[in-house]
Amino acid sequence: MTFDPVSRLDGKVAVITGGLGAIGHATAMRLAALGASCVLLHRKADAEAAARAAALPSADGQRHAAIRADIVDSASLAAAAAEVKATLGRCDILVNSAGHTQPVPAADLDALTDELIDDIVRANFRGVFATIRTFAPMLRASGDGLVVNISSIAGFTGVGSNLAYVAAKAGLDVVGDALAKALAPAVRVVSVSPGAVESGFVPGRGAEFAQKMASTTPLGRIGRPEDVAAAVEALATTMRFVTGTRIVVDGGRHL
Repeated sequence: MTFDPVSRLDGKVAVITGGLGAIGHATAMRLAALGASCVLLHRKADAEAAARAAALPSADGQRHAAIRADIVDSASLAAAAAEVKATLGRCDILVNSAGHTQPVPAADLDALTDELIDDIVRANFRGVFATIRTFAPMLRASGDGLVVNISSIAGFTGVGSNLAYVAAKAGLDVVGDALAKALAPAVRVVSVSPGAVESGFVPGRGAEFAQKMASTTPLGRIGRPEDVAAAVEALATTMRFVTGTRIVVDGGRHL
């Protein structure tokens, strides 16, 4: 591989976990517009998922799909990977955007229970690693594979929805760097780290929270799903000589 920039993704297959979420779907829209066939992994109603997949930009040769899978259930991931291989034959891009969290103040140690810690780490670290592990054979076989982990600035600022989430994202970033070396040169691995993003990802954070975050962000607003999706698109097309690092997309929020 020369890792030269490309302008199109025709013939590529992108698997996106959390494919019906704000960032996941925005990413699918961008990759599909460049010719990639997109597979949305989801946990919602099959009819809704199928409709969202059918609405993606499509041209001759593209075959979008929606597959039910839970990233904390390795058996369901294996079944999803088998379906991708049987129907599309390959996986070139894996975008890990699934996960969840719950606000807990950092100083409220008692509220961060053992059960909540296990749940947050399982969803935001273990599940992502399990997804990479499951799709690694197809990514290696591609010879030009890309894994993008949607992380968070919480992983290096120590400030986030809760301390377990901070730990999960920090772990994801470090393990992503290790995997970038272990899987090279056939597969690149990069973290994309947003700050606050306009979505329903964090329960209970509405317009007042967004305005507060925007007022203390150098670029004057919080992130949009499309900002994060644009970074994923760049890694797949123009930023191809990039691996084992973090791309921060936060309008300067971490400063």
